[in-house]
Amino acid sequence: MTTEQETDVISVLTHDHREVEEMFSELERLDGADAERRGKLTERVITELVRHSVAEEAYLYPAARELIPGGDELADREIAEHAQAERTMKELEETDPADPRHVTLTARLMREIRAHIQEEENELFPQLRGNASASRLAELGHKVQAMKRIAPTRPHPAAPDRPPANKIMNPLTGLVDRMRDALTGRGGE
Repeated sequence: MTTEQETDVISVLTHDHREVEEMFSELERLDGADAERRGKLTERVITELVRHSVAEEAYLYPAARELIPGGDELADREIAEHAQAERTMKELEETDPADPRHVTLTARLMREIRAHIQEEENELFPQLRGNASASRLAELGHKVQAMKRIAPTRPHPAAPDRPPANKIMNPLTGLVDRMRDALTGRGGE
């Protein structure tokens, strides 16, 4: 596999999807009594989903708008799904892992994300691959990876989800989130 293929935006995002699915599977296997492990794993899931979503909103969806016929409608639908999932993540983040609602909210989040992944992988990604050059896909992959490193780690449902506002605000919010995470020990295992 060449470097372009390894950093191709579709490969990068599909890899993220598989990692999230592994965490979902682990959550499904957990005994409901293991609230501490459920809480830690839920924090990891939320962190990864937020970083992934922010990167898609900054680079994938603008590329879809530009390159795919009907890309505006497709990107708008994907962003709306992100917004719903982010509201679920915020509610989940505020629910004690020992609360029975935590399991219900986790199941809702998994349904939302799995449906979203299926749409991206079966609809958006093939259309993008058919309309973008390999070098453009690699460029987008690099940008997505860079954004994930500085993205927020917590859900912020009211934050902007479209350029240019999201590209300005997300790194600042990400810095604050990472400072909060360091102070609270969130994400450390």
